[in-house]
Amino acid sequence: MSKKMESMKHLYRGISNIVITLVVTVLFSYVWEEWLNILLDRPFLTLGGTTMIVIYMILAIFFIHGFGGYDIGVSRISHASIGCALASLIVNFLMMVFTVMMVGYKSLIPGIIVAYVELFLADVIILFIITYVLTWLYRRIFPPYQMLQIHGEHVNNLDHKMGLRRDKYVIAETVMDTAPFDVITAKIDKYEAVLINDVPSELKNKILKYCFDRQKRVYFTPKISDIIVKESEELNLFDSPLYLSRNIGFSLGQRIVKRTGDIILSLLGIAITSPVMLIVAIMIHSYDKGPVFYKQERYTIHKKRFKVIKFRSMIVDAEKKSGARLASENDDRITPIGHFIRATRIDEIPQFFNILKGDMSFVGPRPERPQIHEEYCEKVPEFDFRLSVKAGLTGYAQVYGKYNTTTYDKLKFDMIYVQKASIILDLQLILLTLRVVFQKESTEGVEEGEKTAK
Repeated sequence: MSKKMESMKHLYRGISNIVITLVVTVLFSYVWEEWLNILLDRPFLTLGGTTMIVIYMILAIFFIHGFGGYDIGVSRISHASIGCALASLIVNFLMMVFTVMMVGYKSLIPGIIVAYVELFLADVIILFIITYVLTWLYRRIFPPYQMLQIHGEHVNNLDHKMGLRRDKYVIAETVMDTAPFDVITAKIDKYEAVLINDVPSELKNKILKYCFDRQKRVYFTPKISDIIVKESEELNLFDSPLYLSRNIGFSLGQRIVKRTGDIILSLLGIAITSPVMLIVAIMIHSYDKGPVFYKQERYTIHKKRFKVIKFRSMIVDAEKKSGARLASENDDRITPIGHFIRATRIDEIPQFFNILKGDMSFVGPRPERPQIHEEYCEKVPEFDFRLSVKAGLTGYAQVYGKYNTTTYDKLKFDMIYVQKASIILDLQLILLTLRVVFQKESTEGVEEGEKTAK
């Protein structure tokens, strides 16, 4: 039954992806044939028009996939809708530029812009409705899994996090890992899925084998060693299976491409955002006549120190009394302007200069302050592992975590990036970062009275 259900889910998602792709393609096809094609000196005939539609469809598939717009039934409705909207914005902008270049008449540019703006608005409205309906149907056709949680002695809030997605997971019962194994297996047989929540490796392996034998779905929290092993390379040199974990990060060629991309993107970022930076600088200085920028010492690759540059979002000398600590919810040190620029990530824009200088990369683990980093290392010695690559403006932890994500979970996210590091992954994370800007929950501060994420 489980296999059939999984096959049905994959089929449903595949059909949903086709529906989304066809909708945006048909909308563009209509606008192209009715408004845009006739603007050309020699309008495209069947082959030319088809080529334009195919180009649009390929771009749409690439960006919708990159922004997570196809994640029907997997992500929240808001996340999938935002992904589709951002994909539509970029695709229509690119096609608008392409169309303007083909038409070549300045007098026709306003009409082309209006056509693509209207197409974008139609995409956003229709795709939101489709995403909502498809997700609503998915949740009713495929009810959430009834799960057994096997919990270790370490207390965390993973069960609470999964409880926030009751459309996908229902933890119906919890058993401690200290229970006899036959008791645990008897409970496993009663449920569709199992959550192994931070139990010792020996017991986890026994449970995984038991669930594999009975075709039970298993969720488990990885250890650092699990993440390191996951990206290992299979070697078939002998008559015994062998895996190789290289642990080298980017190759020389990849580092050259990555650095070149950082230089180009940082220059583009500075040029495009310069009007925004000017306005924000004036607002910050006008509020309390204090400095516009805030420089702070951080760690980057191999614990090299550098001064990160950010727009100042807090009062002057915010840490004079409290010392180094992360911002909390309703932090009274944050200025009114600071709340806005932090929520919209505008305070991070000056880091384009850090990237251009070479202190940071566009993608990588977020740079931590030396004091906080060393404090984390006292609790989790492996926290140093994340510094095997250059610090980044965005990264795995920023896209999939939150500002207040725990130390150990941040490390896990960063280690996933370190092990999977590639140029393609960098591009994907850059795209997903644009979506994260619209997700308020990703900026949640630490709890009141806490200096770091526990």
